[in-house]
Amino acid sequence: MVTKADAEDASDVESEPESGFSVSEVSSDVQSVDSDDTKQEVDDHNQGSDDSSEDERPARNTVGEIPLEWYKDEEHIGYDREGQKIAKQKRRDRLDALLARNDSSKDWRAIYDEYNDEEIVLSKEELKMLKRIRDGQFPDVEIDPYEPENDWFSRHPAQHPIISAPTPKSSFIPSKSEAKKVVKLVRALRMGWLKPPTDKPRDEDGEEEEEPAYMMWQDDGLASDKTAIGLSYIPAPKPQLPGHEESYHPPQEYLPTEEERQAWELLDPEDRPAQLPSSYNSLREVPGYASFIKERFERCLDLYLCPRTRRRRPLVKDPESLVPQLPSPKDLRPFPTTLMLRYLGHTGSVLSIAPDPTGQWLASAAAGHSVFILPSGTGTEEVEAAAAQALSQVPSGDYFASVAPTGNTQAILVHQLSRQLTQNPFRKNKGRVVKVEFHPSKPFFFVATHNHVRVYNLVKQQLAKKLVAGSGIITALAIHPSGDHIIVGTEDKRLAWFDMDLSTKPYRIMRYHTSALTGISFHRTYPLFASSSTDASAHVFHGMVYQDLMTNPLIVPVKVLRDFQQSRQGGACDCKFHPTQPWIFVGGADGVTYLFGDQ
Repeated sequence: MVTKADAEDASDVESEPESGFSVSEVSSDVQSVDSDDTKQEVDDHNQGSDDSSEDERPARNTVGEIPLEWYKDEEHIGYDREGQKIAKQKRRDRLDALLARNDSSKDWRAIYDEYNDEEIVLSKEELKMLKRIRDGQFPDVEIDPYEPENDWFSRHPAQHPIISAPTPKSSFIPSKSEAKKVVKLVRALRMGWLKPPTDKPRDEDGEEEEEPAYMMWQDDGLASDKTAIGLSYIPAPKPQLPGHEESYHPPQEYLPTEEERQAWELLDPEDRPAQLPSSYNSLREVPGYASFIKERFERCLDLYLCPRTRRRRPLVKDPESLVPQLPSPKDLRPFPTTLMLRYLGHTGSVLSIAPDPTGQWLASAAAGHSVFILPSGTGTEEVEAAAAQALSQVPSGDYFASVAPTGNTQAILVHQLSRQLTQNPFRKNKGRVVKVEFHPSKPFFFVATHNHVRVYNLVKQQLAKKLVAGSGIITALAIHPSGDHIIVGTEDKRLAWFDMDLSTKPYRIMRYHTSALTGISFHRTYPLFASSSTDASAHVFHGMVYQDLMTNPLIVPVKVLRDFQQSRQGGACDCKFHPTQPWIFVGGADGVTYLFGDQ
C-alpha cells in the first residue's frame, strides 16, 4: 500500500529536472528542504497513531520467513491477505534500467523489494533518515540524546522509612556459624596444621624490608615440574590406521571362497575378523562402511569409560646398554687375518678370480686379456689364454652363463656342456646387465642390472621377484649357499643384505667402505662373507644364518685387510673364498692376487 505522503514525495521528485541523480546529491538536496514542508509530510505520514510499527510499509506477501528459492520455479511469489496468488512482475534488464535511470530521477531513489516483488521509491523523510544514520545520528529527529537528566525518584528526600519493622533480637546474639569457624581455626593451630605468619625481616634501622621484586612472567620451573610429573589430562590414543586387510582391490589369492565366507558368517561376531576382503575395480565403487557409526560409538565409550595411563620412558643411565651386545671376534674364529701368498704374473688389474671346487687350483683374469690357472699353494704359472669374460656356473656343473654387458640382446648366454649348446634366454634386457648367478638348489636365475636384481623362475619362465638395492649402481652380487639370502654391492659404498623370504627391500645395509665396492663373496662351508673395494681394503664379516626362521641372521665385522697397493685403477678388484679352508683370494689393481689365511 502507498500512503498519501509517499505519493506526494514521488510527485515532487518526478518534477525535479535532474539527471545523473546520486545518493550523495540526494543527501545534499535534502538539507535545503523547507522545514514547514517537512513537518507537514511528517504529520501526514504519522497521522492517526504514534506507533513506530506504522512507519513500516505493509507487506502484501503473507508466506512468512521462508526461503524465496522455493518459488523460483513457480509463476507467483506467494499469497496476499485474501489468499490470492501474487504473480511475478516482469523484470527489466540492465539496459532498460540504465535508460530509465537517466530519464527519470525517481529511479535513483527506487529499491527492489524481493520479498514483495516490487520497487519502492524512498520518500524525502526516509532519505533524511538514511543520511542521519550514515552520519552516526539517531534516525528520528525528535530524539535528543543530550536532554537534561530529571531525577524522578530521589529529588525529593523521603521523610519516612520504607520499612519500619523493629530490629530482630537475633542481630544482638553472636553468630553460630562464625563460632564454628573460630573453633576450626583454634583446632588447626593446636594440631599444627595452621601456622601463624612469620615476622617480616627488618634491616639495621629496624624497619621492615620491602619484598624483592620479581619477574611476573618468568618461568619458575613449577610448570615444567608439573608437566614432568604428569597432569590429570592424558591425550586420547589415536585410532588404528587401516591395514592391508582393508584393501579395496587385493590380489585374487586373498579373496575368500564361498566356503570360507560361510564359515566366517557362522563364527561369533567377537571371534571372527572385522571384515572379509572384497575386490572392486576402482575406489569410487566402494560402498559406504556399514559399521562406521557403531565403531565411532564404541570408541566414544572407550574414551569415556576406559582409564588411561601414561607410559614412562625407561631410565637409561648407561647409553652403551642400549647397543646390542655382539660376540667378540676372537670367539668367531677361524677367519682370514694374515697375508700368506702373492700370485704374480699379470700386467693389468686382476678383475676376476675363481678357485677350483677342490681348492687346488685358482683361475684369475686380468685387464690385459689374460687368464692364469695356478696351483693355489705354489703360485707357478700353468696356462695362459685370451678373452676373459664374467662367468657363472650352475652347481650341477652342466650349465654355465656368460655376461657381456655391451652385447645388447646377447648380453646373457647360457651354455650347456653335455650337448654343447648355447641359448639366449632373454630377447630384450631391461637395463645393462652387470652380473648373473644361479640358485644353489632351485631353478632360479639371478640377473643384476644397474638398479635392480631380477629373479627368474626357469621352470615357469617368468619373473619371480624384483629386488631394489637402492640409489647406487650395482657392481657385485653373491648368493648364500642356502639360497635364501643374497648380498649386493653398489657404487655408493654400501653392502645390502637381502632376505628372500622377508621382503624385496634390503634387510640390512652396511657402509664400512670409503669407496665403491668391486666384489663380494660367500664362503661355502664357514659362516663368512667378504667385500672388496677400490679403497684398497677388503672387509671380512661373520654372517651366521640360522635354521630357525624366527631368528635374525647374526652379522659381525671381524677383520679389515689392507695389504694392497692402491693405484689409479683401484685397490681391490675382486674377492673369493677358498672352498674348504677359511682363506680368501683378493685380486688387486696392481696385477697381484693375494691369499689371506688364518694363522
